[in-house]
Amino acid sequence: MTLTPGDAAPDFDMPASGGRHVSLSGMRGKAFVLYFYPKADTTGCTKEACAFQEALPQLGGHGVEVIGVSKDPMKPIEKFAAKYALSFPLASDEGGDVIERYGCWAEKAMYGRKYMGTERTTFLIDAKGKIAQVWRKVSVAGHAAEVLRAAAALG
Repeated sequence: MTLTPGDAAPDFDMPASGGRHVSLSGMRGKAFVLYFYPKADTTGCTKEACAFQEALPQLGGHGVEVIGVSKDPMKPIEKFAAKYALSFPLASDEGGDVIERYGCWAEKAMYGRKYMGTERTTFLIDAKGKIAQVWRKVSVAGHAAEVLRAAAALG
């Protein structure tokens, strides 16, 4: 399933870093960034998380929160969040249900080997729970700035 702007955001309910819990119903009335990343504490995922952490004050100024999602269990997520002082919630979708609902479970290739994994994808979801923008196969460099521009345009 491919989600596009205007679609209702699929439901989610997951444990998150810092003893938190994140859910679509809990975000009702708030705009937020829901980004999916392959694996905690790897180079690209660290750069992406740190860029979102750096952009948090500006995103917050537009009333936009951030939630990161991976298939990692909570223990490595907590370690990752603590290591880089990430204050936004990082959620664990160990079963991959949410990742599948958002269409982020995809065939990937590395060194000629094909495998299934989480495709780096970001969704900007408006306060009504509708998808405002989607970035697929995200390239980390400059991505947080792109998301910030889109968040500012939400008004």
